[in-house]
Amino acid sequence: MKEDAHSIHLAPWLHIVSTNGGVPLDELLPGSGSVYVARLDGRKMSDDVSTWQQFDEALKFPSYFGWNWNAFNDCLRDLQWLASDHHVLIIESAEQALSEDQEGHSQLLKNLWQAGRGWSYVKRPEGVTLSRLSIILSCDEESVYGLAGAFQELQERSAL
Repeated sequence: MKEDAHSIHLAPWLHIVSTNGGVPLDELLPGSGSVYVARLDGRKMSDDVSTWQQFDEALKFPSYFGWNWNAFNDCLRDLQWLASDHHVLIIESAEQALSEDQEGHSQLLKNLWQAGRGWSYVKRPEGVTLSRLSIILSCDEESVYGLAGAFQELQERSAL
């Protein structure tokens, strides 16, 4: 985990930044190829359905999306319908996503972690982990460490 006052780099695919912070573009974008960028708003994710709707609209989920956490996980780990080599997912006001639903909030974080890990690979011979899915959670400065702690807690409770 790499961090500074305004951002935490939890994994090659996951960055938590405050609205005043930033992530170096070379950590997000590939050297070549097409990139699909999706921006979502955590303030509009008050419950499971509104969260899935935000992702459905931003990532153009297929019509067979099942509107449940398992189907959500499957879609995030697939994304083949998006004709791009690399995906960047930005969730603004991420601290507000499912803030009143602890179980839903945990499900969202778990699915984001698993999707990022699923899209990652190790470049040989350098041994550097790269990902075709970059996730940026933007939040207020006071929430950066709280979100990072939530991911660490999930890792401790279960094998993410």
